[in-house]
Amino acid sequence: MLALGSVSLVTDISSEMITAVLPMYVIFTLGLSPLQFGALNGMYVGVTALVRVAGGHAADRWQRRKLVAGGGYALSAVCKLGLLAAGSSVPVLGAVIAADRTGKGLRTGPRDALISLSSTPQTLGRSFGVHRALDTVGAFLGPLVAFALLLATPGRYDTVFVVSFGIAALGVLMLVLLVRERRTPAPAGGPAERAGLRDVLALLRHRAYLRVGLAAVLLSAVVIGDSFVYLLLQERLGVPEQYFPLLPLGTAGGYLLLAVPMGRLADRVGRLRVFAAGHVALLAGCLLLFLPWGGIAPIVAVLALHGVFYASTDGVLMAAVGPMVPERLRAGGLSLIQTAQSVAALAASVLFGACWSLWGLRTALAAALVALAVASALAVWILPWRTERRGLDGTAGTDRADRADSADSADSSAGNAEDTGTGTGTEAVAGAVAGDRENSEGNAE
Repeated sequence: MLALGSVSLVTDISSEMITAVLPMYVIFTLGLSPLQFGALNGMYVGVTALVRVAGGHAADRWQRRKLVAGGGYALSAVCKLGLLAAGSSVPVLGAVIAADRTGKGLRTGPRDALISLSSTPQTLGRSFGVHRALDTVGAFLGPLVAFALLLATPGRYDTVFVVSFGIAALGVLMLVLLVRERRTPAPAGGPAERAGLRDVLALLRHRAYLRVGLAAVLLSAVVIGDSFVYLLLQERLGVPEQYFPLLPLGTAGGYLLLAVPMGRLADRVGRLRVFAAGHVALLAGCLLLFLPWGGIAPIVAVLALHGVFYASTDGVLMAAVGPMVPERLRAGGLSLIQTAQSVAALAASVLFGACWSLWGLRTALAAALVALAVASALAVWILPWRTERRGLDGTAGTDRADRADSADSADSSAGNAEDTGTGTGTEAVAGAVAGDRENSEGNAE
């Protein structure tokens, strides 16, 4: 966990150097419209959907999570040099961004699976919190490095790109030398069973897993992207252009301070509760942009709440999903939900950019906040609160609240779980996957 956190720290310095300057580069230097930037930004966060499941599936099938993750890190590193070749060509720039996000998509699921498999179910929130805290140190340092480079060499974005490549290459080397992979043990009396894509998709038969995925996708479809939050601050509150690369530091600072405390809180009170509360923090932060005030106070408040949002959602969601997925499918199961989130984020970014271009900033922001409020309310209704509570209590049967229900309801629930393979915890998901495999084998015979 600490080794992976250190790799992520170094890699995020490289990535956030690019993230910090990209909006300013494409809008103020290349002259792109908000709609064009929305498409590029959507590609930046959404193209990973094309490869997340493939990367997770390959890592699980061959039990080579470190190798697949390393390939993703290496591809992203090379793409930093690709930004130099892109110049002012928007199509080439889009292709380089797509390749960079392909690398991120390949590595994210296997990396999170490595973290999950190195932790106990009771401490997953804390483990992801520690990793995300180290990751966020890199996110904090990246904009500072970019700011310092542009301050020393004004307008020389090529310098930022080259330094970013060197730091990314160091991260790949650290992964090779420091990270050790724990293999999933083979079943007693037989060889290890290879995980298939059909097995990963069979996870959708588990109702708790499906409901978490649906809620996560719904919320991702209405969340305002990071770059747009910073552009909103710049437009609404008049942040000077030369200080624009420093805005992500506010988010990173809040995330860094709260990642571990939020992870521990999620382990105690419920990961899904903390996940839902994080979106309320984002909603509150964006609402502040409507207030008629200026100065540094609203900037700090918005960025702090943005950091709370990330500390409450990013690693916390993966910690909530991890125990629902068997070990041999861990990378694929996490990647499946991450893929759906990426597709939703792509659509959200393009839609927000279009609304900004057509209706103006204030109307687009108001529509986005209404959508986020409605989606948050629906997510509260969808999320499987009782299923997670049983996992936190460490009980395989009904939780304390369920014990007050009638015996008939308990029997009915148990019967439904047996019939559909949707009981509580990893065992139920494994049963659903096994049943799907047996049905497929029977059809083949």
